[in-house]
Amino acid sequence: MSEAPPTVTVEIEPSFREDESSPGDKRFVFSYTVTVHNQSEHSVQLLSRYWKITQGHGKVQEVRGNGVVGKQPTIAAGHSFRYTSRAVIECPVGVMQGSYTCVDLSSQTSFDVAIAPFRLAGPNQIH
Repeated sequence: MSEAPPTVTVEIEPSFREDESSPGDKRFVFSYTVTVHNQSEHSVQLLSRYWKITQGHGKVQEVRGNGVVGKQPTIAAGHSFRYTSRAVIECPVGVMQGSYTCVDLSSQTSFDVAIAPFRLAGPNQIH
């Protein structure tokens, strides 16, 4: 019987960056703070990311890459890792979702952590 993958959860706090956005140029900038909680008994390392960004007008962008913000952090058992990144889209509303690929450092087993959809919305948007 194989061991269940570690329990890792992701919390997202998006924020519209009015100071960096230019609606007339169809440039809407959002920052999002991510907290990755390692609730397992082993240390894990975040190896890569996948994001699917769906804009309000239907355009879909996919982003894949190693680590997050230039790091492949190791998160000790019972600890969290927090970072802030950004997304630039062409309309005032969008949705992001994705996953992280991690590895359990005790067993060297890789696993994916799903990131539930979260909303990107500028001020006064009810889409």
